[in-house]
Amino acid sequence: MSIPIASHAFYLPSITKCNDEDKQERANMALVFDQYKDRLATLPKEKGWITENVYMYQGFWHQSSRRISVETVMALQDTFKARPTDIYLATLPKSGTTWLKALVFSLVNRNLYKNNRLSTHPLLVSNPHNCLPFIEIEVFRNTPTYVDPHSLRLFATHIPYTSLPQSILDSGCRLVYLCRNPKDVLVSMFHFANKLRDKSRGLMTFEEAFELFSRGVMPTGPYWDHVKGYHKVSLEYPKNVLFLTYEDMNINTMNNVKRLAKFLGYPFTEEEEAEGAVQGIIRLCSYENLSEVNKHGNLREDIPNGAFFREGKVGDWTNYLTGEMNRIIDEITKEKFYGLDISWCPTC
Repeated sequence: MSIPIASHAFYLPSITKCNDEDKQERANMALVFDQYKDRLATLPKEKGWITENVYMYQGFWHQSSRRISVETVMALQDTFKARPTDIYLATLPKSGTTWLKALVFSLVNRNLYKNNRLSTHPLLVSNPHNCLPFIEIEVFRNTPTYVDPHSLRLFATHIPYTSLPQSILDSGCRLVYLCRNPKDVLVSMFHFANKLRDKSRGLMTFEEAFELFSRGVMPTGPYWDHVKGYHKVSLEYPKNVLFLTYEDMNINTMNNVKRLAKFLGYPFTEEEEAEGAVQGIIRLCSYENLSEVNKHGNLREDIPNGAFFREGKVGDWTNYLTGEMNRIIDEITKEKFYGLDISWCPTC
């Protein structure tokens, strides 16, 4: 059985982008922000985690004036054209996005690097976010990442399901959603935000982060509504939407990687499994390997590569939440997910 090979060219924006392209992207960002400033002014706002404020749009909170922001959601809704062959990876921030990007990129492109020296693999020299772009960032580029009209397109997004561009909803494309225990999302988002906050604002306390999170206020939150939106559609269209949990991916990595490959249309052959191809991809995309590759350098001028690699553990929340905080999150989750088959391992 032959395995299809993605025909798109590999792209490393932070390495290959010249100054002129960077300037043009910034100019395009300014145009987009200006285009939607009047609509932004009408939106409810709350205290932000990284930016000063977050804004409520279509039931979800978004940052403003950043590459991933409420303005980019609006711009994508107005302009983006999906293809039926597209593959989208959807997550809330700090839910395993970097790991999922690495896995999907390596699965889809595994034949492309099969006969090359391992050292040539992009994941050994670059951040997974360079290998598989966010759809939100594409709106700023004069030349999109995937320019070949016949190539497979891989994109990631933090956009809630109900706010996705209509062309994605109508396309019949495949979509993978990765969900993570809300307590670990809270802890990871707290640390990530403090790494990127403007120093003039001072560091966020964990108590502040908990208060905002428990009220649903976080970038592309509320957490529970974001998860429910994708879970609902995964039940309605299981052939198009695959719903995974970070915890189960950690516990049953081998089975879930094979399941993911099959869903994407790139199943492992018996020969590949016998040769250890599954284990090879798991090692390549492991936290240990990716964090070592990304010890230095920046994804962009304002985001160091190391910001995406802190612990990667399941259950780290036990080191941060008090008993009362734990009880509150459990009560909210029980209420919001009532009747839904969404769970994590007992010790998570």
